[in-house]
Amino acid sequence: MLDLNYVRENLDKVREALEARHASEETVALLTSFAEADKNRRAVIAESDRLNSERNKLSQQVGALMKQGKPDEALSVRTQVGELKERIARVETSRKEYEDRMQEILVSLPNVPHESVPRGESEADNVEIRRWGTPPQFNFAPKDHVDLGTALGILDLERAAKIAASRFAILNGAGARLERTLINFMLDVQTREHGYNETLPPFIVNRNALFGTGQLPKFETDLFKLEDPRELYLVPTAEVPVTNYHREEILDAAQLPMRWAAYTPCFRSEAGSYGRDTRGVIRQHQFEKVELVKYSLPENSYAELESLTRDAETILQKLGLHYRVVALSTADLGFGSAKTYDIEVWLPSQNTFREISSCSNYEAFQARRAQIRFRRAGGAKPEYVHTLNGSGLAIGRTWIAILENYQQEDGSVLIPEALQPYMDLDRIT
Repeated sequence: MLDLNYVRENLDKVREALEARHASEETVALLTSFAEADKNRRAVIAESDRLNSERNKLSQQVGALMKQGKPDEALSVRTQVGELKERIARVETSRKEYEDRMQEILVSLPNVPHESVPRGESEADNVEIRRWGTPPQFNFAPKDHVDLGTALGILDLERAAKIAASRFAILNGAGARLERTLINFMLDVQTREHGYNETLPPFIVNRNALFGTGQLPKFETDLFKLEDPRELYLVPTAEVPVTNYHREEILDAAQLPMRWAAYTPCFRSEAGSYGRDTRGVIRQHQFEKVELVKYSLPENSYAELESLTRDAETILQKLGLHYRVVALSTADLGFGSAKTYDIEVWLPSQNTFREISSCSNYEAFQARRAQIRFRRAGGAKPEYVHTLNGSGLAIGRTWIAILENYQQEDGSVLIPEALQPYMDLDRIT
């Protein structure tokens, strides 16, 4: 959430940011509503101050009149004081209504892109930053992960649909072991080599947690909500519980940066993606992910974004998978992000790169919603931390990439050397 004073003092800059994001006309128009509500709020505050001043003066007159032995006049003035109290109460109600409207608008506004974010009209304007490795060369027509996994008996989509619904998958044998191996491998790399602290959070979260990270109220249709009076939801990503770990707390600056690595299953309705990536396990209602989350001092958060992205890239390098990193343009930036790098892995069956991680700096956007603050030395005034997160990586898409990039002409799949000690296997046949 944006700072109220920042929006109030920078309406034109915020409007420009919304236009750069290609926000809807309705969203841009909210700034006009915000300015009107702010103007009316200031007016009723001035009116409340005037009425309170008048009431105080009259209240003083009541006491003076009583001392002068003029009870009738005192009663008349006391009646005026009562009327003023009622008017003040109505004015205060109006003030709260205007303030609630301003907060409602702030909750609906996306973050302001960082100055380094490329301007763009669509995702086609995302800017490639770097590439690593080269795509594999095959002397046969490569298969996609569905044909490979089905033939190997490690992927069963039909029975998953029978048990649950479409966009669910069952992994069997070496396929299930590869999934589990990837989780352990990614957590080991991030905790042992990059200094992240492993955490295993709840897989169910409440509304406050989802509000804190920005999923609610705007993206409720993307979530799976439980039929429970406590308004609980299946976790859409570990970002939600881990970012909210210190919600409504004031940390010591010496504790920052905090670096967390967490495995969770993730549950998403994919409400806005009908018809997209319906084949296989690229876009599922349930998938696994290792998430990297950081709390940072504001002045260090962009350096932390670079290191977080590099930490996620390390996994692909160790697995020998060709990938690229792109900076998202203003047109493709997520709701709460100030800057995002997407890491895209090469999929031979599609002859293209596909997203496997998004690494984002939210600056104080999430911390302001979740009230996560820190205090510098010397009893300084609390400030909002900057929060960052990124997939380190999406397990299912890494699973896909291994099958497709390491496939052999006989239909078997080689296991990357880094995973062989975990799998006790060098090939899936």
